[in-house]
Amino acid sequence: MGYEPGRGESVHREQSGTTVATAVPDETLDGEPGPDRVAVHVAWEGALAAKVVVLGLLLWLQSPQELRGNSLRELLVGVVGLGLLALAAGVSLRTAAPNLAIGPVAVAGALHFAEQGDRGVVESVLPALVVATVGGLAVALFVVLLHVPAWAASLAAVAAVVVYIDQRSLPVTVQADYDPRTGAYYLFAGFAAVAVLGGLFGAIRSVRRLVGRFRPVDDPARRRGVGAAIVTAGALTVSTVLAMLAGVLLAANGSGRVVPDAGLDWTALAVGMALLGGTSAFGRRGGVSGTLLVVVLVNLLFVYTEAAGHQVNRWGIAGAAIGLGLVVTRLVETYGRPRPTAEGRAETGPPGDASISAGWTLPRAGTPAAWPPAMPARSTEEPTDPWGRWDGERDRRRDDSR
Repeated sequence: MGYEPGRGESVHREQSGTTVATAVPDETLDGEPGPDRVAVHVAWEGALAAKVVVLGLLLWLQSPQELRGNSLRELLVGVVGLGLLALAAGVSLRTAAPNLAIGPVAVAGALHFAEQGDRGVVESVLPALVVATVGGLAVALFVVLLHVPAWAASLAAVAAVVVYIDQRSLPVTVQADYDPRTGAYYLFAGFAAVAVLGGLFGAIRSVRRLVGRFRPVDDPARRRGVGAAIVTAGALTVSTVLAMLAGVLLAANGSGRVVPDAGLDWTALAVGMALLGGTSAFGRRGGVSGTLLVVVLVNLLFVYTEAAGHQVNRWGIAGAAIGLGLVVTRLVETYGRPRPTAEGRAETGPPGDASISAGWTLPRAGTPAAWPPAMPARSTEEPTDPWGRWDGERDRRRDDSR
């Protein structure tokens, strides 16, 4: 019976004419069998929760009025606004397609709302929502159709959005009467539910595999399939829309003026918070409540430093968050991957999953065992000549003939 290569294998013919089965990764899967481990996320999110409690206690001791009344509502709205920006970064990072345009998009959305807010919330936000959707979809089409890095395509979007921002040289006063602080508790509860439920949904093995299919497993320039393209395009579009909504909310909750700047510091801060929350810089892997905890922690840090009389620098906090977030990424990738078995392979899920994903090489049917040595080991003693009797008979015949 001849040998047929299984799924995930290809057949190569050598110059000698023999057929050899060589394992190659199956491009329809992510190249790594077994469910991801979540213990590292649980441990890290526990550490983040402890930091939130400690910083909240320090803020209460430093300036307790910041955690009461209108100041508390303003803090909660700030958490939601910055949280939407962090979710925008996290969604794109989970699909291995980082969107660098979220900061400029947030500034552009804030400027648009500040100029058009007197027309009403719906009338001013709806056009911005349409533009953000179309712009995010345009970036997504570049990424998935040409299969180019998302950071490069979104960098082109940054240039286009900054052109819109640079048309204003002075801060713009917010014209809207909308005050999000009146519904601060509802906004915070809704954001917390979306963040945590989204993290739980993303922890499902099949969902995590689907979301992370754009993550390369061998050649990063090789296309990852239609499913990966659709998921990545949706993530880039959603992240752009979330960034625009974050800008609107931050503008309505701010000091009443929006400064027209490039907004790359907001991008750096959002990416840093997403990484610090447990989202891997390589894509696919992420925590459950890490983003929510990090956003609360960063907002408490802003309020605490201002209450202590210090100047807040977003670039400094963003740089520290990214640096520490990359360390978290290394921990997540090291301790979050499927657990290896005794044979050195990752744990498999359903039967046959590992053989398909890892591309095991099957042995040929009827392969003979190894041949024994051609010659036995020689003994150190003087061997007995088995041919001696024949030589003796031949000598005796010669003597008789004489």
